[in-house]
Amino acid sequence: MFLAFLDALRAAGIPAGLKEHLVLLEALDAEVIERTPEDFYHLARATYVKDEGLIDRFDQVFARSFRGLMAAGDGPEGKIPADWLRAVAERHLSPEEMAAVEALGSWDAIMEALRERLAEQRERHEGGSKWIGTGGTSPFGHGGYNPEGVQIGGEGQHGRAVKVWERREFRNLNATRALGTRNIKVALRRLRRFAREGAAEELDLDATIAGTARQGWLDVHLRPERRNAVKLLLFLDVGGSMDPFVTLCEELFSAATSEFRHLEFFYFHNCVYEGVWKDNRRRFQERTATWDVLHRYGHDHKLVFVGDASMSPYEISQPGGSVEHLNEEAGAVWLHRLVSTYPAAAWLNPLPPEHWGYTRSIAMVREILDDRMYPLTLTGLDAAMRELTRKR
Repeated sequence: MFLAFLDALRAAGIPAGLKEHLVLLEALDAEVIERTPEDFYHLARATYVKDEGLIDRFDQVFARSFRGLMAAGDGPEGKIPADWLRAVAERHLSPEEMAAVEALGSWDAIMEALRERLAEQRERHEGGSKWIGTGGTSPFGHGGYNPEGVQIGGEGQHGRAVKVWERREFRNLNATRALGTRNIKVALRRLRRFAREGAAEELDLDATIAGTARQGWLDVHLRPERRNAVKLLLFLDVGGSMDPFVTLCEELFSAATSEFRHLEFFYFHNCVYEGVWKDNRRRFQERTATWDVLHRYGHDHKLVFVGDASMSPYEISQPGGSVEHLNEEAGAVWLHRLVSTYPAAAWLNPLPPEHWGYTRSIAMVREILDDRMYPLTLTGLDAAMRELTRKR
């Protein structure tokens, strides 16, 4: 029993063995937990995970292995029965049917319609064009098609949701990951300005020779180590549409941490708002106010965003447009503040440039950054580093 789950954990790099498997079975046989998916999740995690750094990886394996058992963690007011959100059917629409589906028209209209559905709906729905459910063309639920709507539970199919009503877990980028290529580090080295700073602990050979010749005895001279004096602020988009680019971003993150002594990094999701964070596992508990970032780090810092900039335009243009919370100020306001505070700024996009023209949000971000968006390729990195070193 649960052997497939054990194999999946091992395949994901979690050191789970037969001993842990037998302990889990014994605990279940002794009925140490209630027979609920939530209790089973916590028991399995306590049994198999010995390093908190593996919790996010365990969560991903658990979600794949027991898909449908766990209800969405945080939902909207007016509890939605979990069984509504099971992906029991997916309606396959023809291009003509997709073209016939019309968006509701505006952010306010979408949210008002959702409030009405929550107040009126009393049972589960599959398919259809109005109620919250699975499949179909309704703007609320998941597994169906609508040009824009609110994803509630489950996984989206077309990446068109303007709000996602669930609490998702993102994992931190690994700064110790070995680079697949040295070329990323070589490209980053264009952004260097060396200075001698810190304690005098490096032998100054020329001064030592001159001092010894002048004094007639050994006169050792030390000097501070020569270091890269460039100060870098790195903002990394995580989760959602950025998941396919995790490996590439880890290589960039690893290279940046080794090349820049004065590096500060922060995570955000889709767009920067009033708060950013350093630990994705505690992003709801430990946040840094974006205002604090603006006041703490000087104007001489270089600013680099890394993200695909692919989101609903409302997330950039509208207060309350964030997919995860009701932001008081639009994302565009915060992006303008950051770019104004740090004139040397660039955006690295892992999506190929030929795809940028199809997404409205990418055009909006490029406009805010004065077209300083570059592909996350070696050529793009080189161009971005040249932009950051340009005199203003």
